[in-house]
Amino acid sequence: MSPHQIVYLVFGFALILALVFDLGLLSKKSSIVTIKQALLQTLFWVLLAFGFFAFLLFEESHKFALEYLSAYLMEWSLSIDNIFVFILIFNAFSIKEKYYGRVLLIGILMAIVFRIAFITLGVALVEEFHWILYIFGAFLLYTGVKMFKQDEAKEFDPLQNKVYQFLNKILPLNPTDGNGRFIVYVNKKPQYSILFVVVVILASIDLVFALDSIPAVMGISQDRLVIYTSNIFAVLGLRSLFFLLRGAVNKFKYLQHGIAIVLTVIGIKMIGEKLIDQFTTKNEQVIYSLLAIIICIGGSVLYSIFDNRKNIK
Repeated sequence: MSPHQIVYLVFGFALILALVFDLGLLSKKSSIVTIKQALLQTLFWVLLAFGFFAFLLFEESHKFALEYLSAYLMEWSLSIDNIFVFILIFNAFSIKEKYYGRVLLIGILMAIVFRIAFITLGVALVEEFHWILYIFGAFLLYTGVKMFKQDEAKEFDPLQNKVYQFLNKILPLNPTDGNGRFIVYVNKKPQYSILFVVVVILASIDLVFALDSIPAVMGISQDRLVIYTSNIFAVLGLRSLFFLLRGAVNKFKYLQHGIAIVLTVIGIKMIGEKLIDQFTTKNEQVIYSLLAIIICIGGSVLYSIFDNRKNIK
């Protein structure tokens, strides 16, 4: 059995145990998640992700392990930025807090399936046509500059979302939450509740987010294992992170700028790949990418906290 196969096996086994533990033992149906519970679950997923990093250091090369860590931190940072959009969706459709956990869980599991398909397609295209990386790089450069200039999350209107409008046309929608059910029966005819609508919107929105995050990860590594594991760990931790940060996400107002800088840097790296290879090795590039992510994301969060305290005074 090759090292990669062993890593895949360990990852799958750890993931199954983690899902049983987190979703089966730490989560209860239709219950409100407290800050303490959210903190414990967030720590659980983060420690699991870093434990997997330690395993990669032992089983694979240092370069491979650092690529995974860089990719995970990139995805995790983007997840924080996406929480604001999730809050807008829940508020727009007046979802009760006790249903947040269940809706997020199903939406995230759907998103994982879509991401796996998207990653598989993206990696296959890059392996066949390497020049696509330059298109990804240009896209990240454009996205980074655009993100730095404007806050797309605040301009997002869930009720004008194309997916919602499409569902409204093709399905009989019920304006209630169905008491926690996705399908309700009116005069013996099935109708889809608002909870069902929100689940589909969450999954579709995450797929849109993947258009930024997956090319960004591919700018760090083109290895399928790195991309799969970093994405899945980050997305699975998104539910607990939502409950932990939903009241404080607006306080990280400069986080988007930090993410925008990272996306821009990775975009430039992908476009100038051949030139950069003449001056630095691949191992050094992985370290530089990791440092850039830590400095930009950490710096933007710290500056946001400093600015908030300054305004309070």
